[in-house]
Amino acid sequence: MKAVILCGGKGTRMSEITNELPKPLAMIGGKPILWHIMKLYQYYGVNEFILLLGYKGEKIKEYFLDYDWKHHSMTLDSSTGEVRMLGEPETWKITFLETGEDTLTAGRILQAKEYIGDETFMLTYGDGLANINLFHLISYHQTKGAAATVTGIDRTTQFGTLTVDGGMAKTFSEKTSSDGIINGGFFVLSPKVFDYLPEDRDVMFEDEPLRNLVKDGELAVYRHHGFWTAIDTYKNLLEVNKMWDQGQHVWKVW
Repeated sequence: MKAVILCGGKGTRMSEITNELPKPLAMIGGKPILWHIMKLYQYYGVNEFILLLGYKGEKIKEYFLDYDWKHHSMTLDSSTGEVRMLGEPETWKITFLETGEDTLTAGRILQAKEYIGDETFMLTYGDGLANINLFHLISYHQTKGAAATVTGIDRTTQFGTLTVDGGMAKTFSEKTSSDGIINGGFFVLSPKVFDYLPEDRDVMFEDEPLRNLVKDGELAVYRHHGFWTAIDTYKNLLEVNKMWDQGQHVWKVW
């Protein structure tokens, strides 16, 4: 199963970082947010990733192209130029997909269709951390048999809220300030979800597509009661780094 990660937003609410780097490369404990997300998926056996790039996407490519020599010991034979990495390398297979700097989320996901193929896949945002059990999430998705499953978080927030009955979404409202179950990312999606992504215009996945999935009874909600956070602002980033520095690595399941 592949994991698709939305990495293309401009991160305007974190301009202290995003003037120079895309938000997924903001550092937590010396590693990018994106690295932490990928390590979670890797722990649950997901090693194939499709990164949906946009704003400063070349920086993400550079990070992974330089990853091995920067993070591993190595042997260099200067007479031949041969380089041999020491230790265990990551087993990731990464597709870096340029989806446009101004493309909205549904348009980014639609562009990944040919690389995903006719199989169920996972999707999340490049700025969210959680200690979610992905085995349980996938099992729940399979049990519900819906086109899509979203991870629901109990929260008072500015993010989109869901009403849920019997594990299925009944309504979805994007960015309302109220108590409720919010969209926590960490989706499991069947190929059927592409039928909900309009090809003739660019829209937010969190807008019309999710609302239509709800209307058709095709959006299941997996309730996660453990740790979850969205790193939406520079203040959020400082808070998560403070947790890391204090040894509170609550999202680190690997």
